[in-house]
Amino acid sequence: MHRDEIPPGTLYLMILKTLARRRELHGYEIAKTIQQNSEDVLQVEEGSLYPALQRMLVKGWVKASWGATAENRRARFYRLTPLGRKQLEIEQSQFERVVNAITRVIQTA
Repeated sequence: MHRDEIPPGTLYLMILKTLARRRELHGYEIAKTIQQNSEDVLQVEEGSLYPALQRMLVKGWVKASWGATAENRRARFYRLTPLGRKQLEIEQSQFERVVNAITRVIQTA
């Protein structure tokens, strides 16, 4: 299957939205959930995911704790904070505004 690049500026939105739907997830689960929910069109590379999660930790949008996966492997689990929920609303609003603007341009061009 051909996978498209993740549009610039949308990785935070997809991570925040994925975490909002689940209580907590480790990095691999976040990447897998995004891939599955995009019907295999989008794939988040580790080199993009983990730096983004680290930046989100610094910004206070997510919290992390160590735990064990279903396969009993040690992993860092991420969950949304109240600040992250507010940021999700901001990111989603900005995304919808840009998509609507692009749609207007395409339809009138």
